Amino acid sequence: MLTNNMVLGGIVIPWELMQQSFWPILIEGIKVTIPLTLISFFIGMIIALITALVRISKIKPLKWIFNIYVSAIRGTPLLVQLFIIFYLLPELNVTLDPYPTAIIAFSLNVGAYASEIIRASILSVPKGQWEAGYTIGMSYRKTLFRVILPQALRVSVPPLSNSFIGLVKETSLASQILVTELFRKSQQIGATNLDQIVYIYILAAFIYWIICFILSLAQHQLERRLDRYTVR
Repeated sequence: MLTNNMVLGGIVIPWELMQQSFWPILIEGIKVTIPLTLISFFIGMIIALITALVRISKIKPLKWIFNIYVSAIRGTPLLVQLFIIFYLLPELNVTLDPYPTAIIAFSLNVGAYASEIIRASILSVPKGQWEAGYTIGMSYRKTLFRVILPQALRVSVPPLSNSFIGLVKETSLASQILVTELFRKSQQIGATNLDQIVYIYILAAFIYWIICFILSLAQHQLERRLDRYTVR
């Protein structure tokens, strides 16, 4: 048992245990949590863009399908979605490791929520921008990709950045399907120190906060740069 503790307000904090646990938990965050977030968000953004474009199109059968997809994802808990995909794929004779399974679940979840952000951003662009594109001879597709989307994506950066930061925290749910990410590592360490497990979880929360704080600073800088190109 580790004895190098610190007493704070009558509470005995296992300082040495927390010091020894810090790097293993942080390393799992860098090796697993952050890549899981980046990959899932990238794939999710592709899904989101396709979903948003379909939902503003006039192709009714596809709109119906994607409307159901968005409604189903937004109407069910992410943890339930994770379990359904984890247990459903083997039933379909598809065998995947927990990590790619988590990527599928998180990507679909991000795709549904981010599509609403992108769709709202596209609809927020004044109709005069569409008319301007048509006036100079652009087709619907060219106007969309050269005029509308650049403006819409600039507007959507703040909410999408918040979604990305939120995804960092939501990846902790992957521990439920045995993905050894940041939170799963803290669980493993806590399992061998059950009488002090709360401090391991506090340490994990602190590491999550540090990661999200750094990302928040990066988000703020990105928003400031984009704000320079905003017409007032």
